[in-house]
Formats: sequence, structure tokens, C-alpha cells
Amino acid sequence: MGKQFDSISEEQREFIAQQKIFFVGTAASDGRVNVSPKGTDSFRVIGSNKIVWLNLTGSGNETAAHLLKNDRMTIMFCAFEGKPMILRLYGHANIYHERDNVFDEYIGLFPPNVGARQIIEMNVDLVQTSCGFAVPFMDYKEERTTLNDWSAKQGRERIEEYWKNKNQQSIDGFETKILKP
Repeated sequence: MGKQFDSISEEQREFIAQQKIFFVGTAASDGRVNVSPKGTDSFRVIGSNKIVWLNLTGSGNETAAHLLKNDRMTIMFCAFEGKPMILRLYGHANIYHERDNVFDEYIGLFPPNVGARQIIEMNVDLVQTSCGFAVPFMDYKEERTTLNDWSAKQGRERIEEYWKNKNQQSIDGFETKILKP
């Protein structure tokens, strides 16, 4: 049976820090629901009700487009090793780009990455845990470096060109405002 909490406990914070992957869920009021896996060293709990994560350049930009339409977001962690647990964070999120002062406040929390696209800040209003008994055991081998290697090879100028060509709209045609306020 799931348990609900109004903030992130120290035990939950430690669980989050141990996870190698998390899933982000967003949806506008219409169009497709997006669930996106995220990895690398890109997630930080910065308070009992606040998290930030570094959104790296990728093939789409659905999360940003959805959050501009509807700021609700769910983040899910699953234990694939050790004690079974699923932990979900529910809340409302803001998107920050390099042009925003808040971006500068948070970017130092993460390793440098030329593919840094946005920082997502979420105010958590509900934490839910559930058993995770049906989640399979999966052994962690290592981080994939493909995305970071690709970004480094592109360099900043080509990354911004990629944003222009591939990251300005969601698959439903919603604006992401990656290049403009």
C-alpha cells in the first residue's frame, strides 16, 4: 500500500541519490502525455519540498513544451537494486534557460555539460512511496556517455543550431521557447 508525505524525508533523499535513472511525466491539457527517462548526474534535492534537474539536449523537448502549457509534473524513481521501492514526487515546475538569472544560481550544482538545455525546478507538494515488489532486479553496469560525447563533439554553436532545428516545438506543435522568451 502506498504512503503519502508532504515533504521529502532524509531517508527518501538518500534513496533518490542512489538511483541511476528517473522518469519525468508531463502533459498539456490536450495532446500526448510524455514520460521521459533521465540519467547521468542531473538531479538534485535542494530542500524538503524542492528539486532541480538539468535537462540535457535531446531529440525532443516535450517536457519544456508541456510545462509551458501546464506546470504539473511527476517524477518517479524505482529501485532496480536492493530494497524494493517506488518513489514519486508530484508538484509544479518552472523552466529556466541560460538567459534566466535563476539558471545561473543552479547550474553550478551540476557537472559542466555543453548540452545543458534547461534547468527544471519543481516545488514538491506530494511525495508518494509504494512497494515496488513487481519492479525487476536490474544490474547497473555504467553510465552511457553517448549523449555527453555527442554534445561535446557538437560544441555550443552546433548545439544551438540543433535546438533551432529540433527543439522549438513538441510533437504536438507546442512551443518550447528554447530560443526566445
